[in-house]
Amino acid sequence: MILKVLGSSSKGNCYLLTNGKESLIIEAGINIKEVKKALYFNLRSVQGCLITHEHGDHSKYAQKFLDSGINLYSSKGTFEALGLSHHRLKTFIKNKRYKIGGFDIVPFGVNHDCNDPLGYLIRHKDLGILLFATDTYYLNNQFPGVNHILIECNYSLPILESNVENELLHFKQKERVIKSHFGLENVKEFLKVNDLSRTYNIVLLHLSDRNSNEEEFIKDISSLVNIQTYAAKEGLKIELLDGPF
Repeated sequence: MILKVLGSSSKGNCYLLTNGKESLIIEAGINIKEVKKALYFNLRSVQGCLITHEHGDHSKYAQKFLDSGINLYSSKGTFEALGLSHHRLKTFIKNKRYKIGGFDIVPFGVNHDCNDPLGYLIRHKDLGILLFATDTYYLNNQFPGVNHILIECNYSLPILESNVENELLHFKQKERVIKSHFGLENVKEFLKVNDLSRTYNIVLLHLSDRNSNEEEFIKDISSLVNIQTYAAKEGLKIELLDGPF
């Protein structure tokens, strides 16, 4: 299974999981034209698109996805906030297991300043188990046996504080970031309390242009857990296997 990152920032988020025969899209924050290009204009392989929440950088092109014949999956609260009505909208209930083509999906609740946001556990025979969590300041659950972790790492507290001190960031913006996004310090604590014995890749999502340091974040995480670590950015491709080799 190949992970393709089409966008991972406040400008737009979209990720593809594809083995050539089946594809799953996560987030609809990128123009559908770019998704089609990444799939070599073969939308027939697409089993659906998972959306985590209603903020525009994750859902801006939801209607265009629907118009292209793609089923959208998310919470009732997200669809209500987006004001969408369509027969291709599929509502998830938290912690219930769903079968979407060859993908097994378990949605779970996260903590963000919006209406009923979700994270996802995704299973596939060509992938193993993948954890996807973004735009959350805290994760309530532990996730044993996960092979691949895609997790937000938006900021670090020292950088935030330095930006406020240097008047590059208003203190109210700092408070909003802390109460709505996952920072480096919290990501490290999350990884420490989870069993990573079967984890082969960690991909850091949604790094802030202003409040993060990609090189330092990768170094910090990889040295902490001794697992291959990447920062998600447009154009990144990673082969995700259900084992270390």
